[in-house]
Amino acid sequence: MSVHKKSNFLSIGPVSSALMCSAVVATADMPGLPAKGAFSAEGFKDKGQEKEEKKMATRKSQTQSCPSRVVEDFFWIGSSIMAFSKWRLGYMVEKCMSSMQMGTQMVKLRGSSKGLVRFFFLDEHKSCIRWRPSRKNEKAKISIDSIREVSEGKQSEIFQRYAEGSFDPNCCFSLYYGEHMESLDLVSGTGEEARTWITGLKYLMAGISDEDSLAKRQRTRDQWLKQTFTEADKNGDGSLSISEVLQLLHKLNVNLPRQKVKQMFKEADTDDKQGTLGFEEFCSFYKMMSTRRDLYLLMLTYSNHKDHLDTEDLTRFLETEQKMTKVSKDHCLEIIKKFEPCSENQKQGVLGIDGFTNYMRSPAGDIFNPDHYAVNQDMRQPLCNYFIASSHNTYLMGDQLMSQSRVDMYAWVLQAGCRCVEVDCWDGQDGEPIVHHGYTLTSKILFKDVIETINKYAFAKNDYPVILSIENHCSVPQQKKMAQYLIDILGDKLDVSNIKAEDSGQLPSPENLRGKILVKGKKLPSNIDENAEEGDVSDEDSADEMEDDCKLMNGDMSANRKQVENLAKKKLDSLMKESKIRDREDPDSFTISALPPAGDLEQTAAKTKEQDGVVTSDEAGNNKRTSHSFMGTFSKRKKKTKLKKTSSLEDTDTDQESTSSASRAPVHHNKKKKTMKLSRALSDLVKYTCSVGLYDIDAQASCTWQVSSLSETKAHQVMQQKACAFIHFNQRQLSRIYPSSYRVDSSNFNPQPFWNAGCQLVALNYQSEGRVLQLNRAKFYSNGNCGYISKPSCMCDGAFNPSSEDPQPGQMKKQLVLKIISGQQLPKPKDSMLGDRGEIIDPFVEVEIIGLPVDCSKEQTRVVDDNGFNPMWEETLVFTVHMPELTLVRFLVWDHDPIGQDFIGQRTIAFNSMMPGYRHVYLEGMEEASIFVHVAVHDITGQGSQRYQRVLPQKPKAKFPGQPCCCTAQP
Repeated sequence: MSVHKKSNFLSIGPVSSALMCSAVVATADMPGLPAKGAFSAEGFKDKGQEKEEKKMATRKSQTQSCPSRVVEDFFWIGSSIMAFSKWRLGYMVEKCMSSMQMGTQMVKLRGSSKGLVRFFFLDEHKSCIRWRPSRKNEKAKISIDSIREVSEGKQSEIFQRYAEGSFDPNCCFSLYYGEHMESLDLVSGTGEEARTWITGLKYLMAGISDEDSLAKRQRTRDQWLKQTFTEADKNGDGSLSISEVLQLLHKLNVNLPRQKVKQMFKEADTDDKQGTLGFEEFCSFYKMMSTRRDLYLLMLTYSNHKDHLDTEDLTRFLETEQKMTKVSKDHCLEIIKKFEPCSENQKQGVLGIDGFTNYMRSPAGDIFNPDHYAVNQDMRQPLCNYFIASSHNTYLMGDQLMSQSRVDMYAWVLQAGCRCVEVDCWDGQDGEPIVHHGYTLTSKILFKDVIETINKYAFAKNDYPVILSIENHCSVPQQKKMAQYLIDILGDKLDVSNIKAEDSGQLPSPENLRGKILVKGKKLPSNIDENAEEGDVSDEDSADEMEDDCKLMNGDMSANRKQVENLAKKKLDSLMKESKIRDREDPDSFTISALPPAGDLEQTAAKTKEQDGVVTSDEAGNNKRTSHSFMGTFSKRKKKTKLKKTSSLEDTDTDQESTSSASRAPVHHNKKKKTMKLSRALSDLVKYTCSVGLYDIDAQASCTWQVSSLSETKAHQVMQQKACAFIHFNQRQLSRIYPSSYRVDSSNFNPQPFWNAGCQLVALNYQSEGRVLQLNRAKFYSNGNCGYISKPSCMCDGAFNPSSEDPQPGQMKKQLVLKIISGQQLPKPKDSMLGDRGEIIDPFVEVEIIGLPVDCSKEQTRVVDDNGFNPMWEETLVFTVHMPELTLVRFLVWDHDPIGQDFIGQRTIAFNSMMPGYRHVYLEGMEEASIFVHVAVHDITGQGSQRYQRVLPQKPKAKFPGQPCCCTAQP
């Protein structure tokens, strides 16, 4: 393509911001999109714009190389990029970066029929994509760090809403970003522009993923400083006045005397342009302001009151406080070389306060054990001896009733460390099996596409085995097609014939199954003729079997879809309003109770509402309930705030008033069994993971190559009735726990009680970010995020009671002594009414221990008034832990408010992944926010103290209603 060939899209070169805005604002609200080809802006330009387009296109061609020239230097193989040589790749990528920074006008698609023409560009720091115009102003951006995937062509659900031929596929691409995998769907003017952006974005993403943690921390800090400076520069003159600095300090939660600020401003203002700070001067000012009193005093303690640490001082600090062994002088000199910014100090071989601060804020000073970023546990035990990261209804993007199904979700969860994914299979048109949530309005995707995605991403991050949980609702002909797709696409990954199981009949180990995919599904019984191509199997034990009152379609496809959609929306809105009873920090904390018989609904609802504050989805209306009205039988409760230790298996919401006689009955059921036809071809693919129901926990405990799936409610009943038997059951075979079908908003249950019972496959809704997924991430991060965590040895053999007050008699316990010292750059709450202009926060820290019921506890510091920038607590909290292997430690930061508290951030870490000594706890998902702590763990024999000692005089503890005890089970 010629460099001067005119694009059929409005191009914008390096013109002024004013001209840019005037050119683009006219296109803010536009009519429907054209019917074919790449998106044309002809319908949105006035006559003057056409002339301007020619000028800008000419200017752009003069100042940058054509994107097509860049792209021609790459071989495109699928979504991978290969270059002729490393230096050539670097040169070409820089051309891409330059083109992206100059910007491209593209169409941003939305769910409605309108598309918006916007000017997209890569910011000067190459840290985020921005666009204008936007009502979000500076917040109209997507950070490169948050991008999970770049998809070429019209693959997203948004693109599917537009008629075939609306766009040229070569001009289309999508970005999936953030915790909830949101999509930004774009149409460029030419295929070259689209490929330039795809190339550049993939390069940036690859650079970030391969970056070592120190470089990433420094890059993040540098970008944060530049971004903070840019946003504070209100008039855009490249410098900050004293008034702009004061506004910035308020935004950063800094409460310093005005005179002190002016003094530091004057000291930093060293250039000829007096009265303002350039970027380098601002960095000096920020450095003065952020000098850490706590770190300075710590340095003085080990330097004998010198203003630096020499190698002997540093050795003593590392060995005494950080518990490092055999620290050499060379190692100390490496630290000085790496972290000391002052060349004079480097020559003298000493570490000043700036170097010491850099070191303590680097990954070397992080609370997480760096060895745990890799696999560090024995992976040669049977599969039943591991907790396995598992996903429920993996294909869904949102709620269980109306959300989109996407193959991208499989790619995302597998790369996030999940090792058990779920595939709900139904008969599709033209003989092609499909995947979706049956009896609902969720969209449908092809089974073949799902398996191809799994094949591509199953071992992208690690090669430990993946379990494919097949929920089979298909006819025999389509089952045969499923089996053929599995064999053709997965190939040798399915072949486990050379895997030798233990002589005892136990399951093989993750190590032996590396690179393999196990199909979990039903298997034909051995008494069926081996030549028979199909047979009958039980269907009553199907996991995720929906309750009738949760079905939207209920098999009647003649229902008006619009009416069903409206009903579903109303019920979902009702549910979300109802969920306001949940813990404000935890959007997933409500409990699904076992449901009473239909005849007792009104009486039971009245009792439970009076006793426990139950809110039901129909109480907002006429307070009438019927047994088959959609979601009419929801029963949720506020979890009770308990400051004492309680049992996670006994302190539940299924009490005598709200639990039916049926739910209190034993786990045995005598009823006519439902059956289904199963294809021999599909049955033969199942070996170690045969899906069965749970009928007799004692008799079935001797089986091995089986997986029993239980809803959270049924599993909770089993734990209440036969806790020790359930532990023994999980020592031989796998159990999978999945969310109640009444969780139609895709909320999650508390997984900890089920981990305590030894359940391996605790399946969660990965699309629902919140407390539960934070706990799940923390648990599996402790073994390289490979998706497998070894169970404590006492849970793998012999008797064990997780509800006991002394679960391991005669064993040493651990005493965790946490000194909460200070906080750094704590932001205002996300949902603050006034945003950055709101009041400076009054923070306090809460530490929660999550594990066995006897270990569950939470304590908090005092409140520090008006200081989110560098609050000092200097308080010690002491906890006793009986089983550290099961324990998670959760750090939460809150803003105290006269009427409650606002959640600021959290970090959750496995107990055994914490490093001793002085450590920074970086809040998850935040750039600079952290708390500084000292960690000490001691062996003790007695019960130990569950209370904490205060080091400084305190204010009254902040009361925060509605906080549930961590050990409360969520059935």
